[in-house]
Amino acid sequence: MTKNKSGLLEHAQNSPKNKLGGVHTTIIGGRAGKKLVKIVSQHPEIKKVIPSLISVKGIPGGSLTGKILRSDARGNLRLLISEGRSYQKVRIVTTVGTAEEGDRIMKKLNEILRTSL
Repeated sequence: MTKNKSGLLEHAQNSPKNKLGGVHTTIIGGRAGKKLVKIVSQHPEIKKVIPSLISVKGIPGGSLTGKILRSDARGNLRLLISEGRSYQKVRIVTTVGTAEEGDRIMKKLNEILRTSL
């Protein structure tokens, strides 16, 4: 992490659009799904958001939901977005280095997502 002249961390200044990466940039849920990803990517400790393939589950119906899943050993997270029969996992790369710090971010982001849905 490098600091610029104003003392802010470089990665924190990146716009949410610059944090979106990977091969699959389509997000399920239209505007609401993109809003969830934007909310998550605005957190200062989020470095990159990488959507994966959109998959289909067997249960029809349902509204848009989003939930941050457990962190890995390096503190990176996953966002599970579900709408109707479709779901998508979004990998979230953080700037933290441990699972404990990742869990702290997970709790904070889940709280933000609950209030925004």
